Amino acid sequence: MASTQPPILDGPLVSPDAAIGASAMRKATGHLIPLIALGYGAAYMDRINISFAALQMNRDLHFSATVYGFGAGLFFLSYAACEIPSNLLLYRFGARRWLARIMVTWGILAMAMLFVRTPWQFYTARFFLGVAEAGFFPGVIFYLTQWFPQELRARAISRFYISLPLSSVFMGLLAGALLNLDGRLGLRGWQWLFLVEGIPPILLGIVFLYLLPDGPLQARWLTEDERAWIIHHVHNDPSLSGQRSHNLSAALLDPRVWQLGLFMLLMLASSYAYTFVAPDVIQRATHLSTSKVGYLIAALSLLGAAAMLINGIYSDRVQRRTPHSIYPRYMHIIPWAFLISAGFFACGLSTNPINVVVAIGAIIIAYNAMQGPLWSLPGSFFQGRSAAAGIATLNMIGMIGGFLGPYFVGFAKDLTGDYQRGLLLMSIPMLLGAFIMFYLRAQTRLRSQTLSPENPVPSS
Repeated sequence: MASTQPPILDGPLVSPDAAIGASAMRKATGHLIPLIALGYGAAYMDRINISFAALQMNRDLHFSATVYGFGAGLFFLSYAACEIPSNLLLYRFGARRWLARIMVTWGILAMAMLFVRTPWQFYTARFFLGVAEAGFFPGVIFYLTQWFPQELRARAISRFYISLPLSSVFMGLLAGALLNLDGRLGLRGWQWLFLVEGIPPILLGIVFLYLLPDGPLQARWLTEDERAWIIHHVHNDPSLSGQRSHNLSAALLDPRVWQLGLFMLLMLASSYAYTFVAPDVIQRATHLSTSKVGYLIAALSLLGAAAMLINGIYSDRVQRRTPHSIYPRYMHIIPWAFLISAGFFACGLSTNPINVVVAIGAIIIAYNAMQGPLWSLPGSFFQGRSAAAGIATLNMIGMIGGFLGPYFVGFAKDLTGDYQRGLLLMSIPMLLGAFIMFYLRAQTRLRSQTLSPENPVPSS
């Protein structure tokens, strides 16, 4: 089957009218972002709802911290292994059908978690949940690069990615109520959690199948002028700093993909190290009830959502002043990497309730704030099939960190008796990540000095 992605337009083009562009972006934002945000919010909720389920499940099933950490992280290994093939299949069959397939299958498997009884059943369920969800996030990032030009991309990504902290808000408010259903209809509270939270992705998968266009060419709600504006501005992006190639090997062999992937590995190791243990750490420090812990995490996640939107908008404003280079994007990522490191350092040194809550809040805010600028970078490297592969490769490398982080803090807890030392050592990864970003920033500056707008990288 032929690709459904829009073609690159060749030849001289007249600059489109600004009003047409504003109308096109307004329609794309209104029709796509809310739907995609709901889909990713459901995905993230099913990915991490075991952090709340563990408050009952680990005790009921006699899971040690190592068993729990290994199972929580195993999702990310299978997810990473299937990233590239899943994104290439999305490119081949179209976003509408492939994203719908992903959501329906992961919703069914998420609900099946209620039947887990042994460690191996837990490992198996988490493994296949990762297989089912693989490709959703990088597929969405690639999909948005087909709709939004570079100078608007951080804001667009932030608007859909805000579903991550908002899903944490929703889960924090809902988890306590579901866990309190303990004993109803013969089910434990953690089983109700998996059952109820597995339903939304199945319903959303059906909605995606009917409402999501594969690309601008298939969007009936765009005029011809609006469609031409999007295709022109996406495929003639002046900040595109790599080969204008659809070649798969161009993405897999580019050192920037592996450098940025290593940063994401360190970032996601840090993120999921605290995500899967935050309810337990906060409850031990504050002695609050499960419901109040959920409310507290919900409040911190709201702050993260605000940081994500504000930093995404600010980064796009700066980017518009330098349309021929992505050089400024890095300074909207680096300070937040240092703040994540500082948050882990503080959390690892203190058990004071206020210090713990503030430290975890700093990590949540910093992680969310960097996402828009960070995920706007890969789309400036490649186009077409190579972009799909490159973005999937980044996420594949990063997702390995999703396994390492939870497994490490779980192992450290069983070894030392608490989470403190494990969290303290987790201050190191994002220090390394910040230095990777400094290096990429310096390399981008060298590229921008050797390539001028009058002498862009030639088409292949």
